[in-house]
Formats: sequence, C-alpha cells, structure tokens
Amino acid sequence: MHRKPKHITVFEHETIKIGQIIDGVLIDEGTINALENFFGEKGVPFFALTNKGVKFCEYIGVLQVGNLSINILPKADKTISKSSDISVKNNWNRFLIGMLQSVGLFNVQAPSVSSLRLKSNSILDLYFELFVKEVNYLIHRGLIKKYRNTEGNCTSLKGSLQFSKNIQKNSVHKERFYVKYATYDNDHKLHQILLKTLKLLNQINTNATLQSELGVILLGFPELSDIKVNEATFDTIIYNRKTETYKNAIEIARLLLLNYHPDVSKGSNNVLALLFDMNLLWEQFVYVSLRKYKPVGSTITAQTSKYFWRPVKGRVSKMRPDIVINKDREDCIVLDTKWKNLNGYNPSPEDLRQMYAYTHYYNAKQVALVYPGESDYIKSGTYELGKKDCSVISLSIPKAFSIKDWQEEISKSIMNWYCSS
Repeated sequence: MHRKPKHITVFEHETIKIGQIIDGVLIDEGTINALENFFGEKGVPFFALTNKGVKFCEYIGVLQVGNLSINILPKADKTISKSSDISVKNNWNRFLIGMLQSVGLFNVQAPSVSSLRLKSNSILDLYFELFVKEVNYLIHRGLIKKYRNTEGNCTSLKGSLQFSKNIQKNSVHKERFYVKYATYDNDHKLHQILLKTLKLLNQINTNATLQSELGVILLGFPELSDIKVNEATFDTIIYNRKTETYKNAIEIARLLLLNYHPDVSKGSNNVLALLFDMNLLWEQFVYVSLRKYKPVGSTITAQTSKYFWRPVKGRVSKMRPDIVINKDREDCIVLDTKWKNLNGYNPSPEDLRQMYAYTHYYNAKQVALVYPGESDYIKSGTYELGKKDCSVISLSIPKAFSIKDWQEEISKSIMNWYCSS
C-alpha cells in the first residue's frame, strides 16, 4: 500500500528545518533524520547538516525521502527563485530537463522525451518512466540469452565432471554427478540489474500512473538470480552489437540503484538521490551549445589540459580551462563557466587570477568568464599585471521554454563577442 505522495520545491543553497511548512507540506523529524542517516559519517556532496535541518548545495534534481519528493531547482535566476508561481517553477523544471537531455543525461532508445505521458515535471518521475519504457522496448524486441557457467549435482552426466567435488559430495550417491556445464538462458547480469531496478521502483514509486505498468512487467519478467549491486557491477559490463540496446536502461538503473539508500531501521523513509552538479551541467550545456552552432572553420574543445609546473619529484600540476576555441591558433579564446549570479559585483580575485594564467599558457587572444544572468551583457576589464583583457559574459535565462532557442542564443552571444574581440 503506497502512501499518498507529497512534493515540495526548494532552491540550491536553501535550508529546510524540522517544523517548517513548504508548499503546504510539514517537514517532520523523520524526513530530516532520514537525510542525516543518508549523509552518514563520510558525508555526501548534495547538502550539509545544520541544527535540526539541512542546507542544500549546488546540486539540483530530486531527493525522494519516503513518499516526499524534494525538487531542488537552480537559484541563478533571482526572479524565478523568488517567485511562488507554480507555473514559473515548472518552467524552470522543463528547462532543467532540457539541459540534461541536451548534454546526454536523458538519452533514450525507445521513445522521445516529448512522448512521455507523465506531466508532473519531476525529474525522478521522468527517469522512472524512461526506465519503464526502455524495459518495455527490450521486452518487445525479445530479451537476449547468454551463456553462463553452471556447476552442481545432476542425475545425468553433461559438460565436464569435477572429480574432486564429485568424490566429496557423491561418495554415497553413485547415481549423481557433480558437473560443470554451460547454460544458455536469460539469467545474466544485464537482466539481473533490470529486475533489481524494477523491484526498487515497485517499492518506492509514488506515481499511480506507473504502478500498474510496473506490476505487469514484473509479472511477465523471467525469474532470475539475485545479485548485490555496486560500482564494480557496472564497471565490468562490456557492450557488443547484441547488447548495445540495453545501454540506456542499464545507465538509468545505475543512477537509481547506486543513489538509493534504504532506511534499515523503519523501512519507511528510504532515500533516493538523483542530483546533478549545476557547475558541471552549466559547463557542459554551454559547451554543447557552442559545438552545435559553431562557425565553419573554428574548433571548440572542452577541458583541455596543459602542464604549468613540474617539480623535481612528484606529480606535475595542470591547468584545465572549461572551453577553448581555436586551440593553438593565433585567435585562441579561453572560456571558463561559473554557475553563480554576480549580483552586480565583480568576479572573485581567484577567478581573475585563473584567467590571467590562461592568457599566458594558452597564448590566448581573449579570455572570458561565462555566467548565467537575468539579461545578456558583456563587460570587459583590464588586468593591472600586463595589458590582458578579460570579459565577463552574462547569458540570460529565457522566460519562455525552448531549449533549442536558448542554445542558439548562447552560441550567438558568445560568437558575436568572439568575432568582435
């Protein structure tokens, strides 16, 4: 019996506390305790512990605690973060989903994202439905079989007889044979991971639309061996022409299974974290936008390393800007993306020193810091040490939903600055 789902929306760097009411939902002690247990002794990067509460960091996405979904949205746009209008928050949710899709975190084999039936705008619900659609797609194509080695006592001799174990186990039962043989069936790692994820969703899903579909899939899914899943389980998977169609479903399963934390004490406040570092997402989004609309003849690379210090002993130190346009050319441009709102202030001295170093080690014609903002603007400043120019580019977040238009506008703004520099 699934408890009635509850949803709240908060923003990165916001704090929630016991007794606080958000979107009509009371934050109770059980929710905060579950998050504290999830934090553990080693900690997690998604939030920090405070007195009777938690403070979220620069990660955005969804935390599901029991039947409560905590939707964490970006705070770079002040007008949106201050708004209590549900439609405005949903608009950001759609942008966020679009950004994830554009950088490859919403790849899907069977349907397109636009064909998804769920309209809750929850990233978690969308991932759940994507996984279900992927599994249905695989079932429709036909679940593949693979060979696996099996050993045990049999009443007939097949495969290879294991002499030492046969003597050990069958000294009395001469009619049995301890053998090792190959079996060709559905009971292999890919299906075991899918089944484990289906069972997890059946346990934690709070969306009634998906629950019946999950039940139908589980009813028809083959009986498989249970396995323990960790990072190594996924790292050892090798795809080939036959299993390539499983890749998207397995990647979603990886996200869900490795970010799930069961409540071992009560079993009612399990935690599932599906969160993304907004700094990395913004960097990747700007990069893929530039790549998508780059001018003919230009090159754009991401995370290009250069050594800048080599000690007598030990490791060398590298510098790695986010984006380099026309690397190793006279018209080289270096961009560093920063997911923060300057609020009218200048960039930090650390960021400026970093850009100053890039001009020398990349022999860059121009460098710029790229921020999200409420309106497009380009501001230039001159370093005191050397006459090197550094621009600050603020890219506005549109009010109307169109990821494609936003990407095109981002590329246009940066390329216009690049051509005029």
